[in-house]
Amino acid sequence: MKSSLDQRTTYKIIDRILSLSYESQLELLSALVRDIVDNDRFVMTGGRVWEYDEKEAAYILRYQYGETELLTVGTRRSLVPDSPFSNLTKHQTIVSVDEGANDDLGRREYTLSGVGDVLKRPDGNVFKYALAFTAHSIAEEFRDTLVVVGAAATTALRNMQSTVRENRMRKDLDQAWQIQSGLVPEHARRFLEYDLYGVSLPESIVGGDYFDYLTTSEKERLGVVISDAASKGLPAAVQALFVSGAMRMGVGFETKMSSLISRLNTLIYDTFPHERFVSLCYCELTHSSNGLVLYANAGHCPPLHYKANTGAIDRLQPTGGILGIVADQQFRVENINMGHGDVLVLFTDGITEAQDRTGTLYSEERLEDVVRMNASRSSESITQAILDDVHVYSAGARYADDKTLVVIKRD
Repeated sequence: MKSSLDQRTTYKIIDRILSLSYESQLELLSALVRDIVDNDRFVMTGGRVWEYDEKEAAYILRYQYGETELLTVGTRRSLVPDSPFSNLTKHQTIVSVDEGANDDLGRREYTLSGVGDVLKRPDGNVFKYALAFTAHSIAEEFRDTLVVVGAAATTALRNMQSTVRENRMRKDLDQAWQIQSGLVPEHARRFLEYDLYGVSLPESIVGGDYFDYLTTSEKERLGVVISDAASKGLPAAVQALFVSGAMRMGVGFETKMSSLISRLNTLIYDTFPHERFVSLCYCELTHSSNGLVLYANAGHCPPLHYKANTGAIDRLQPTGGILGIVADQQFRVENINMGHGDVLVLFTDGITEAQDRTGTLYSEERLEDVVRMNASRSSESITQAILDDVHVYSAGARYADDKTLVVIKRD
């Protein structure tokens, strides 16, 4: 005599069955039916898995096991009014429904439970799957068992769907990361008397920060660009990839920096109807004895120019607005002269707006102090000193953003 099970014990048994790894939803449900029929603590002697086919508008038998009237796998059951399958969405579990079988297996009773997603139909909703069990006698108390089985199976199916979606998203993000990583240049770069070092650290797998070293149409100049998309995650990464491609193509054709940035602004405005805001600073190092550096700042964090002869630091203020806000914008081009030992620091707001545990910002002033203390070192060492200081400052903070930094030093 098989004893009845309380709901907690039933759930534990079902949970153990469903905790294994399955290739598909049908495999999971088939394993569930098989293990329930084989488990002596249940009264079920046979079971089936039915799947609703939207094209056929019928349930199709996918699997059967144990003592049950054998049907051909692929057998169809149409949704006839008031049939057990048609009533599933009303009752979810139907007990003691005679399947109409007459054979030598003796008196048997039939149960049907809807599991999985509920599919919408013009004439009513249906469950994606139905689990059918047979037994020689099914007491009313086993209705609770069947409810637990159906609920646990539905949860397992949804978890499997979530896992599939997460794996697909993770794969897409990995591909986006590979693309984005492929566009980021090597950290170190040498151009004439200039020593450059750049780092971009996305807060998640992909981010909206971006920097690049660009060879212009005039070979005696090197372009350096840094930008920050206002959005987060994948949308920001898409914008960063767009800006990267546009800049790489643009520097090969545009000779005027103002025209290049203005054209990029229009492209962002036309291409991104919602997530438009991108800040960007672009500068060009030139082959000149006075260390001439041209720059255009489109609403970006003002780069810091440390002057070795005085120890003073100037901030290169914006020469135009953030990209993408207005269709037609004009951008001024300004210039500085970098003397020997001077340092130019380009950064995104993930550096200066890093927070400590109290929410206090790192600030431009603290960044300036770190630059002054390390100005005699190489661009790589300056970069590392800044990142180390930001990391220590923001340890344990609740909020973090992408961090990108490019340090340029004239030897």
